[in-house]
Amino acid sequence: MSNAASETRTAPAAASSLASDAAARTHRRRPPLFVGLVMIVVVAGGYLGWQHFTRSPSAAPEPPAPVPVIATTVQKQNFPIVLTGIGNVAALNSATIRSLVTEPIISVDFKDGQSVKKGELLAQLDPSTYQAQLDQAEANLTRDEAHLENGRINLSRYIPLQKQGFAPQQQVATQGAKIAQEEAVIKADQAAIEYAKTELSYTKLLAPFDGVAGIRLLDVGNIIHSSTTRGSPTEPNALVVINQVQPISVMFTLAAADIPEVQDALAKGPVKVIALSADGKTELDTGTLAAIDNQANTTSGTITLKAIFPNPDRKLWPGMFVNVRVVTQVQDNGLTVPLDAIQQGPQGQYVFVVGADHKVAMQPVSVRETLNGEALIDKGLSARETVVVRGQYRLTPGTMVSLANPNDPAAVPNPTPASAGLLP
Repeated sequence: MSNAASETRTAPAAASSLASDAAARTHRRRPPLFVGLVMIVVVAGGYLGWQHFTRSPSAAPEPPAPVPVIATTVQKQNFPIVLTGIGNVAALNSATIRSLVTEPIISVDFKDGQSVKKGELLAQLDPSTYQAQLDQAEANLTRDEAHLENGRINLSRYIPLQKQGFAPQQQVATQGAKIAQEEAVIKADQAAIEYAKTELSYTKLLAPFDGVAGIRLLDVGNIIHSSTTRGSPTEPNALVVINQVQPISVMFTLAAADIPEVQDALAKGPVKVIALSADGKTELDTGTLAAIDNQANTTSGTITLKAIFPNPDRKLWPGMFVNVRVVTQVQDNGLTVPLDAIQQGPQGQYVFVVGADHKVAMQPVSVRETLNGEALIDKGLSARETVVVRGQYRLTPGTMVSLANPNDPAAVPNPTPASAGLLP
């Protein structure tokens, strides 16, 4: 019994001794890397704890730097209300120079594209035939005037003789009839002379008005045919085309719905019309509205109008296409901002307004008219408010801004392609 109990008591001790030996062996096998990681975690935890307890509870992050922008103030000015259309420049007068007689051309007295004055000689045709006819008519007049003079002298002799009874009454009457006949012949001669002079004048081709000559169609030595006859089918029947360009006209179209507005403007006085280049960037001339066509085009829903321009610098030329602005009225003391200030968002047009604290706010606006880079504001702004013109792509409501020099192009960078057009 005693031996069995002794063995029972010594078994747990042996097991405990074996477990201690195993733990000792495990401790001896633990790698150095594990120990290093444990030490790093302990050091980092201590540092973070030290930062937490030493940081001042009142410290706050630095505010962002103000965003540089270019801004301007809302202005009050008279602003024109315009209707826009597309037009075609046409000569105020255009004439194709033809001949009324068929004769060879012996001289051409203008150059292609030359400016000519009314009555200036353009070409001389061979005048010999018509000069001979004039000479003959004048000779006939001289002959018949001599016959008339002789008849009058005879009549002056017959009348006293008839009173004295030496000449019969019939002789006096016959002589008076001859004189009347000669007078009629002289009138016919004078008419023949005028006709011959007219025919002779047709040999001089003259400019009908001040204008610009085109490219000549016939040269010296060619026969120009009269307007009542035709030469060869391949032969031109005209010398040149003359166009009047000072003043000049523009034919343009507007929507038929704009007719009442244009008529109201005409009732108040002359209507100003502005002609611009085809790209709309360059103002070419300013003129006045001359006429409205008497019928609208039912197919296109447009109406044709005509404007006259002085064209002092000849920037308008026949055949050009131009943009046209018809000024129907002027808005007095209208609120205007640069067009670059207007932004387009999901809810419509808006601008960024700079407050007294230099923070921006989005302000919805209604634009009535735009012209020459300016926008007429119908509602949404007040005079003297400050609006952002450049740099909006970096702004959101409440952003602090600084006002950059508007004369410095590099003060506010242009938006990149990725950021351009993004709405806040």
